[in-house]
Amino acid sequence: MMEEKAIVVAVNGDQVTVQSTVKSTCSSCHQIDACGSGQVAKAIPHKTLTTRVNYEKNVKVGDQVILGIPEKDMLQTAWQVYLWPIIALIVFSGIAQWLLTNHYLAHEILAIIIGIFGGYLGFKLAEYRQVQRNSQDWLTPKLLSVLPKIIPVKQIQTK
Repeated sequence: MMEEKAIVVAVNGDQVTVQSTVKSTCSSCHQIDACGSGQVAKAIPHKTLTTRVNYEKNVKVGDQVILGIPEKDMLQTAWQVYLWPIIALIVFSGIAQWLLTNHYLAHEILAIIIGIFGGYLGFKLAEYRQVQRNSQDWLTPKLLSVLPKIIPVKQIQTK
């Protein structure tokens, strides 16, 4: 389960609106001052992500919660969205190259067009697959738990 900490910003019945900060991995790298990506990450302020989730238990505005998405579902979506277009591009480009070397195609530009068409076809196949599975439902974060309130200690007296 992929988890993220968020803060409850609104409660409306069983709908809870939560907000989390999008984190950049560049802040933990030792090369942040010498890397172009690190400089960009420092220049752009951290963004927040707001979403609504269903939750039946008692939560209040300001509570910290843990959201989760099943890792299997996230990896399956990533496989389809990122790799299917690339695989289709490679397969169609290979077929086009074979057609070109066997003189079935008159010009290289046709082979390039066939390869690009394959990438586009892979993208449309991934898009169709996501719509078929109704990915909005199974990729919607679930509110897993409410974290206990942190009580600030201002002064500790010892006897």
